[in-house]
Amino acid sequence: MKKPFEGNDALRAGAILSLFRSGQARTRADVIRLTGLARSTVTQRLEQLLAAGLLVPDGASASTGGRPPTQFKFNATRGVLLTADVGASHLRCALTDLAGTILAEEASELDVAAGPLPVLEQVTATFQALLRERAVAPQMVHGIGISVPGPVEFATGRVVSPPIMTGWDGFDIPGYFLERFACPTLVDNDVNVMAFGEYKSCWPEHPHMLMVKVGTGVGCGIISNGQVLRGAQGAAGDLGHIPYSGDLANETRPPLCRCGNRGCVEAYAGGWALLRDLRALGHEVHSTYELVRLIRAGQPDAVRLAREAARVLGQAISDAVSLLNPSLVVLGGRLAHADEPLLAGIREVVYRRSLPLATRTLQITTSRLDIHAGVVGLALLLGEYLYAPELVDLALDPPTSLPPLQSYGPLSGKALAYTLRLLSRDVKEEE
Repeated sequence: MKKPFEGNDALRAGAILSLFRSGQARTRADVIRLTGLARSTVTQRLEQLLAAGLLVPDGASASTGGRPPTQFKFNATRGVLLTADVGASHLRCALTDLAGTILAEEASELDVAAGPLPVLEQVTATFQALLRERAVAPQMVHGIGISVPGPVEFATGRVVSPPIMTGWDGFDIPGYFLERFACPTLVDNDVNVMAFGEYKSCWPEHPHMLMVKVGTGVGCGIISNGQVLRGAQGAAGDLGHIPYSGDLANETRPPLCRCGNRGCVEAYAGGWALLRDLRALGHEVHSTYELVRLIRAGQPDAVRLAREAARVLGQAISDAVSLLNPSLVVLGGRLAHADEPLLAGIREVVYRRSLPLATRTLQITTSRLDIHAGVVGLALLLGEYLYAPELVDLALDPPTSLPPLQSYGPLSGKALAYTLRLLSRDVKEEE
């Protein structure tokens, strides 16, 4: 029978590191069993990874006779990651280890429409405060992750024609951070990273899932076959800006959306739209936090609007379910805390409108990571790229005759050079 890592890829250290990062391997014997490689080859590769500080010993496992085998683990403490989940009106920054475990975090309010420089200056100041709080030197930062509430061209990290991010179109976010930290920066849409964080951390048995964020706006992240589905230009999953045509639609004058069109799902069901409608009814509400409190307290107008929003969202999600056939839909964002008025309404519409085959095993639930989904998802996404087997191999065993790798996904130029440098040696030993 063919081994999972059989072939040339199994001869390199990068694929072996991935076995330890994923938890598939703990010992030398595990690697031999999974790859079919000779013990001497595995020993050589493990020595490479140990010398670079990418693996560390992790005690000994229980013996079945003779000397207990040594266990190894990915060295998640050889550096740190900085992540920032930028929303329309909020910011959450985190300092994590290299495996995505949060070491420190800070949340604050912001206005993303203020433009890239004021927002990114606030992000930078928060990053610096987190590093000081944990007494971590800036050179220990191995990667930065930024999520934004708009479409992102993932290969370049540039925001593309965002409906609500005034002044951000084409801004070089990775370049901004490259001048301040000697490490690569990944930028992605906020719901994409939430989806990836939920999938990797909480639902690995669901490689086909949707993450629907209902906060100030409405967005959707798509996990297809275990990977984020971004589309050709990074605009996949823009659930909030498809037209709504259900029973609430006013064909003569649908509501104006923030994107400039009329009748979008978000213009009926986004947090800003519900606040608009509540204020029109005479209620003094100014934030989605206040909106959720009113819904949970049973305020009649707030509950009615939440149920109407659930019908709108349910139709959009049912269309996505019919098109993509996920096995799981996860609701996140501030309005997901409204609980039953929203969740029950969405479930009722989706199960009624979608085909039985698509909903036979479909689960619809709320986020387990909750407010941490963005910062954790960014850290896990960074790990996928920073420790990709081909980059680890290039760093530890650079070719003598072949040209170096020019780019790897969003990592290129100076960012790629920084990545290879950080992979090839244990930075702690230099200090």
